[in-house]
Amino acid sequence: MDSFNSDHRRRFYEGHRSLALLMILIVFLSPFAGLYVASLFGAVIGVLLSFVAYYLTPFIWRKIGG
Repeated sequence: MDSFNSDHRRRFYEGHRSLALLMILIVFLSPFAGLYVASLFGAVIGVLLSFVAYYLTPFIWRKIGG
């Protein structure tokens, strides 16, 4: 479970620059997409989903063998 370690996450995103850029876009744009679709509740859900995606991406990437 070292995939949840902050050092591992940092090394992962440093080694996968294009994926890091995609995650930056997801983290910043998800709340706005949620706000557009479902007002304030959607914005909150967008924030929560973006942080979950940021933390779980290295773990999932390792599980699928990327």
